[in-house]
This record gives sequence, structure tokens and C-alpha cells, in this order.
Amino acid sequence: MTKGFSRHKAKIVIGLLAICASCLGLAAQRVCSAESLVIESLTMGEILQRLVVQSTLELDREWVESEAVTPSASPSPQTQTFAQTPTQVVGGGTKLSLNGRIVPLAWKQWQVGEIIHTGISDVGIQQLFGLELLSTRNWTRQPIQWFSNPLSTPLVLVAHHRDAYRYLDITEFAQQVGWQFQAQGDTLALTSVPARLDSIRQETQLWGFRIVLDLDRPTPWQVSRSPGEGAIILNAIANPSLIEQFTPPPVVEDEEDEEDEEDGENEGDEGDREDEGDGEVLDNQPTIQVETNQTQTTIGVSIPDGLQLHVFSLPNPNRLVIELRPNAMVEKDILWAPGIWWRQRTVTLADTQFPVVWLEVDPKNPQVKLSPMWSHPTTQVGTAPLIKTAQLWKAAAAINGGFFNRNNQLPLGAIRRDGYWYSGPILNRGAIAWTDQHQFKFGRLSLQETLITANGERFPSLFLNSGYVQAGMSRYTPAWGVSYTPLTDNEVIWVVQNNQITAQLPGGVAGEESFVIPVNGYLLTNRGHEPSAIAKSLTIGTTVQIEQKTLPIEFNNYPHILGAGPLLLQNRQIVLDAKAENFSNAFAQQSAIRSAIGITANGTVIITAMHNRVGGRGPNLTETAQLMQQLGAVDALNLDGGSSTGLYLGGHLLDRSPHTAARVHNGLGLFRPYK
Repeated sequence: MTKGFSRHKAKIVIGLLAICASCLGLAAQRVCSAESLVIESLTMGEILQRLVVQSTLELDREWVESEAVTPSASPSPQTQTFAQTPTQVVGGGTKLSLNGRIVPLAWKQWQVGEIIHTGISDVGIQQLFGLELLSTRNWTRQPIQWFSNPLSTPLVLVAHHRDAYRYLDITEFAQQVGWQFQAQGDTLALTSVPARLDSIRQETQLWGFRIVLDLDRPTPWQVSRSPGEGAIILNAIANPSLIEQFTPPPVVEDEEDEEDEEDGENEGDEGDREDEGDGEVLDNQPTIQVETNQTQTTIGVSIPDGLQLHVFSLPNPNRLVIELRPNAMVEKDILWAPGIWWRQRTVTLADTQFPVVWLEVDPKNPQVKLSPMWSHPTTQVGTAPLIKTAQLWKAAAAINGGFFNRNNQLPLGAIRRDGYWYSGPILNRGAIAWTDQHQFKFGRLSLQETLITANGERFPSLFLNSGYVQAGMSRYTPAWGVSYTPLTDNEVIWVVQNNQITAQLPGGVAGEESFVIPVNGYLLTNRGHEPSAIAKSLTIGTTVQIEQKTLPIEFNNYPHILGAGPLLLQNRQIVLDAKAENFSNAFAQQSAIRSAIGITANGTVIITAMHNRVGGRGPNLTETAQLMQQLGAVDALNLDGGSSTGLYLGGHLLDRSPHTAARVHNGLGLFRPYK
């Protein structure tokens, strides 16, 4: 009763704020000249409107956390809902031709009566069309903002899940905005009338810079980010004077002033990171460059140190606003599917702010399954973009996983799936383990393997299917792939089939010759140590067996394991000890973009991407542990980070541009049943 009454009072307050926002917006438009219209409306009416939206989202978030989540009732009469239930699928693909420009995008078409409906993946439509997905606690209804006011004219698209994607039905919406579709095999061709870009205005703010693009109509737009620069691609034709005005003069290089600069910091896979710098906001003015062709205009913008790119649209008149500010995070709480929340916001530690994007997953939901995955299903050799790996395995969501050697593309940590070891743990590093009955364990993990001969001799096998090299014996099974190529010179290799040694072979020079791994056995390789003593015991025809156990022993009971490290939290306490997990001091001390996984007190799993702090670099390991505590984790594990960090959902990365993400070896996939 109290919660309902408080929410009712809050809604009344928000309603009053909305009325004030409308009045201020009208007043601003009446008193402002055309040149100052955007600045005034943003600083008065529309800022207040955006405050109302944020307040509403906060109320929704509190309501969801205190009540059971159920699909909301039918939309209010004022809301435009574009809806139909899909029946017979008549087409689909993975590419979109936007006025001739091909982009990767999942789409489906289905027939309802005599009408063909078109659905486009939700994250893709946000990233490639500029439709902002707003917070929602109803996974079947997706409110959007696109050259519209979500308070006065809310737009809601109906969502349907199919083939690991969440499709938004844009059939009626497309008719309203003048888009036309035609399926051409795997490609959906979309045509629209290009907008006219009339003017570009820029202004310095206390927090950074604002650039306003004046358009004659709404139009699709896309943002591409790379370190130090951004590009906004519009389906628009620019006024020729703008091209001349914003074409920078050629750069004249002074050879005497040229210097070679090297970062000098490369501490493994987490050493790669985006550096947004610590410079003063107003030290460098952004530069703008305009390029155009028949239907497309690209606005190139340099991004000064310490600032981030944020782009959004406004209506009446139609404008695209580009802001360069210290923090460009747009908060979201979207129920993406039953048991899967997509959340993002700025998290504060002391006087430092971090942009954090994460998925919160209920593993008890029957439509959710977690499994390790790697770049090539038939071998442990190789890397790939996380997007490609997730799509190959048909995962609905994913996060990058454990460490690997970026040079030879081999795993450096535990990967166990359905009770089978695809790569063994190394160096007593942190790992997460789980069962299909939703039991989880976090801890530091080792694997002990012992080769036992028929007469009782015992030889330790140090590593299983691993790219980690150390003197001693290692073992490679068919999970490694068809063959094994020696990683060091002069290895001695034994072939074991049906628990019997059938051959002993010289490995020769590292990387030159490959040895077939028998499907009914494995290979043993000895590195560094004098093999003569072992060779006397492991003669051809010797019967052998493998004794295997995990430390701690409890890990034996978990069919799925993913290793990385260091371990961050156990029972709500920070247990960080990078030295105990054999990480270097440089690794332990560096600040970098991070990925992490944790579990909350109510049993939900959170997979998280943490990027550079406002005005600086990413979190260090202690800050990563503290951020996971803030998100509600009671147990947590650090994953590979830096350029490896990537959080995937519905065909796209949520946390960064794919152009800035490195190839990775493995990850954690979230799978849903397909229809």
C-alpha cells in the first residue's frame, strides 16, 4: 500500500514536471531566434523533459526490483504501438542495404493475414538507424526515441524473439517515416528519401562542446567511434557550402618536429586499452569535416582528450545533436527477454565515475543456459571477434572469457563444457564453475593429472590442452584439434591409443611439423627435461592410464568451468591476490578496461564491461572488485580485459565499437531456445 501510494504521488510530480517542461519548451521556441533555438530548448524545456524521463526510469527500476516482473497491460491510448504477432516466417537474413550501403544486421519477415511484417534486431536498429531504445520492464514492448518526444508522443515497437535475436516490428513505423523494404535473398534493401542538411552550428559549453545539425526531416543515422575521433553517417545530402566550410586545409608535416612515440606498456592481453587522457576539457577545440555523396553525408569529429561522443535526435525542428562531454553514458534498464536484463549506467566510487554496461541473467529461468564457447568449435587454436564467435555458436548474449597467447592464439586457462576439458587451468588462477541445476562456485583452481603405468610408475602431467609452456610433461587430447604442433624445440612426443603407447616421436624444431592426435587417445609431450628416464618407462606397448582431480576437489562436481583471474570477491569480501595467482606486478597494478562476472545474493549472474573512468583510464583490480560489489555481486571473477573486453547482445557489442575490439580466443555464451 505504501509503495503504491508513493509511486502514485511520484507520478503526479512527474506529470507536473512534464507540464512545466512543455510550457518552457514553447516559451523557449517563441522567444529564441532560429540560430539559438537548439541551445535554449536544450537548456530549458528539453533538459527538464529529459529529467522527467530519467525520474520515470528510476521509478520503474525501483518498482521492478520490489515487485514481480510481468508483461504490462495494453498500452495507453496516447502511445503509438506498432504491433502484430508473428505467424509464418517468409524471409530473413543478416545484411541490410541502406540506400545501397551494406551493413550487418539481422532481420526477419513474417506474414499476418495479407500483410508482410518486417522485424529488425533491436540493438542493430539502435546502432545503425539511431533509434534510441528506452528503458522498459516489458520484453514484448520496446519504447523508442527517434526525432520524437517520449513524453508527448511515445513510440512503442512490438518485440519478438527468434533465432537468438530480439526483432522489433517496424512495419507501421516505417510506413509513417517513408521507408520502403524489399527482400533480396539474405539482404533486406531499405530505401528512404535523404534528408537535407541545412546547417551545422557549434558551441562551447562548460562541460565540453555541442554541435547541432539542422535537418529538414528525420533520417537514419549511425555513429562510428575510434580512439580520438568519431564519425556520424547520415542518410542526408549536405548543403554544398557546408562541405566547403568544413573541409580542413591540408596538413603540412614538419619533419624536424616529428617524433616517434611509443607507449612502452604492454603487459599481456589486458595491457591494450583505450586511453582517453587526463587533459583539460577545453584545451583542444574539436574539428569538423563534412563529406557527402548522392545520398549519404559523413560528419567527422575529432574528440579532445578527456571527452566522449554522445549523439541524439530532437524534433520540431528536426535536429541531430552531437555532444562531446566527459561522460556520455545513457542509462538503460531493459528487460530484453525473460530472465535477461540489459543495464547500463555510471557507477561512482568515491570521487570517481565509471561507465558500466552489464547483463543480469536469471539462470533459473528455463529459457536461459550458460556455456563456455571458443572461436573455432573443432580446435583450441585460433581467435576471432567476439561477435563472430557468438553468432557461430548461436548465442543470444556473450562476454569475452579467459586469457590466451595473442601471438600463437592458444588458450591460457580453464575451459570445461559438459564435463569435458577443452583446456586445463594454469597457475592456480581464479575460475567460475556451474552446473545445469544453477549451482555456482568461484575459487582458485588447479588440475592434477598423473600418468600411471601398468607397473605403478607415476609421472605428473602438468598441463592439459594448454598454450602455457613449462618444462615437463603435457597432454593433448582430440579437444585440442586434429593435430598438435610443438611449442618448443626438441620435444619428445608419445602417441597413446586405447590406453597404450603406440609410438615415440622426435618433435624437432618448434612450429615446423604437426602430429596427428588419435581420436581414440591423446599425445604426451615432454619439454625441457632429459627424456631418457621417462623413455625407459614409456616404451611402445606400455599400458597407461590417467588419474585426474581438481583442487579444490569440489570443482570435480561442476561440468562447466571458465578460468581467468584474479578472483575478486567471495562471500561479499574482496579476496584479490594477484600474486597468489602468478600474475605479474605490472598486471596487478595497471588500470585498464575490464570484463568481470559475478553472482548476486538472489542467484542472478552479472556479466559486466567497465570502461575508462570519466577523465581517465579504466579501473584497477581493486576498483573492479568494488564496482562488482556496487552492482550487487557477492562472488566475482575478473576476466580478460583491455582490448579483449566485449559485451555482446542480439548481434552487436553493447559497450564499444567493434572496430576497437580485439579478437579473442574464448568467452561465455548465453543461449536461449530457438523457435
